[in-house]
Amino acid sequence: MSVELGEMLVKAGKISRDQLAKALELQKKGDAKLGQILVKMGAIQDEDELSEFIGRQLNIGALRISDIELNPEVVKLIPADIARKFNVIAVSKLGRTLIVAISDPSNIYVLDAVKFITGCSIQPVISPEKAIQKAIDAYYQDSCGIDEILKGMKDDDLEVIETSEEVPSEQDLASAVQDKPLVKLVDGIISDAIKRGASDIHLESYEKRIRVRYRLDGNLQEMSPLPFKYRAAIVSRVKIMADLDISERRLPQDGRIKVKMGERAVDIRVSVLPTIFGEKVVMRILDPRSLMVDLTKLGFPEKGLKQFAEAIKLPYGMVLVTGPTGSGKTTTLYSALKQINEPDINIMTAEDPVEFNFDGINQVQIKSDIGLTFAASLRSFLRQDPDVVMVGEIRDAETADIAIRAALTGHLVFSTVHTNDAASTVNRLVDMGVPAYLVASAIRLIMAQRMVRKICNYCKEEVQINPETLLRLGVPEKEIKDFKAYQGRGCQECTNTGFSGRTGLFEIMPIAPDIEKMILEGKSSQEIKEYAVANGMLTLRMAAIEKLKNGITSIEEVIAETTV
Repeated sequence: MSVELGEMLVKAGKISRDQLAKALELQKKGDAKLGQILVKMGAIQDEDELSEFIGRQLNIGALRISDIELNPEVVKLIPADIARKFNVIAVSKLGRTLIVAISDPSNIYVLDAVKFITGCSIQPVISPEKAIQKAIDAYYQDSCGIDEILKGMKDDDLEVIETSEEVPSEQDLASAVQDKPLVKLVDGIISDAIKRGASDIHLESYEKRIRVRYRLDGNLQEMSPLPFKYRAAIVSRVKIMADLDISERRLPQDGRIKVKMGERAVDIRVSVLPTIFGEKVVMRILDPRSLMVDLTKLGFPEKGLKQFAEAIKLPYGMVLVTGPTGSGKTTTLYSALKQINEPDINIMTAEDPVEFNFDGINQVQIKSDIGLTFAASLRSFLRQDPDVVMVGEIRDAETADIAIRAALTGHLVFSTVHTNDAASTVNRLVDMGVPAYLVASAIRLIMAQRMVRKICNYCKEEVQINPETLLRLGVPEKEIKDFKAYQGRGCQECTNTGFSGRTGLFEIMPIAPDIEKMILEGKSSQEIKEYAVANGMLTLRMAAIEKLKNGITSIEEVIAETTV
């Protein structure tokens, strides 16, 4: 920001290039900002003049905050902790729009934080840093701002909860974290994450801060921080909501929260893990509205969709979906089950965990601690007259053997395996101890998949890519001349990420007779893959290049999610 500001001032004739060079040199020797140094040097008359200049350049208003009287009630809409940390103060409120004075209006994270906390649309105006600090000191002198979150709790109580080896009673802790401001804060974090379409919320305790991150479109994004002083109380509030032991801070705990937003219920899985600076909380949001269970909308190419749709309607056999955690396997299988869910079909699933409930499907939650494993569930299923069985994951030889034999005795079996591509799944099952002849006979289709972020349609723009890069990527040489690629510039609609939503990449390998023969002959996964590609299979990289060519995703996503 310093260099950009300096160049702006030079071009506008406010300072000379020599003055800029001297100021930048002085800045390297201390912590002062460039603007403060220029004012101290006399190159700029005062900070108000500097703010007015920056405001004109950024096309926002500048405010001499010392010349006006603020409304204390409006000021207190922003908690004192946030105001002091980010040097921002509320100036006035017009309807649902809050005008705030800030010394660095380019800091969108601060503006997002204020928007989240106040629930208002934010209109920034620029003011000098020292003037805002002075106003904060004046208007917050009798306020504790966000400290009121735990009003009624003594600081000593918090220190005992956080540092003492003595475990306080559950009644004391439960009472302490029921204060309305704290309840509102935690509820606000959860509702904000759901509205943004986040799949996970991370609350992480470090030595001097609490970091909040949401997983949006598969990537973690840092949000506004929480008041460090109350990290234990915030975690305790989440524990109470999840019906966990709030006095236990030495062992991991898992729980569940069910919330209602409007007319829809949302399940939240909670995991609490002790770390050296406190407990880390991860909340997995299971929002039915965020679940896309429509095969036609997952990103399948036309040919691939036809192949997969035919496989899931077979009377018997096994369909396997493979890929790492977070690659969308469960969504694909749920979509398949929904497609074939009819009154005349008995569908049973064994899942760990059951993420979403579906009417007409019998779903079983795995509980390994009491012996209800995938293998045990599958054995019981076969006595329940099933037509279709879904096993959440094949993890061991016993589960693999039962699933394969079920597929060979008149049942359609869906499951997942953790392998990198479709062809290597065959060797994985053989390595587990399943005979190659059973693998060849039972499996009807194997599909590897990944998820890539989609470029935001509001800020999509064409980019030039070096031809050598395209060649290394795997783009055919004859296509390079006319190849077009795109990226997202970043805008308000996509919170400046350049991406909005995700789509699937699919490597679909039907087990044709020739591939069955190769499995029986013990051919390597590489040989099987090369044969499948020669006969029309798109690898994950090839599928990604198609998405890149069609302007759906970016080259960075292709490289990050696929290998040659």
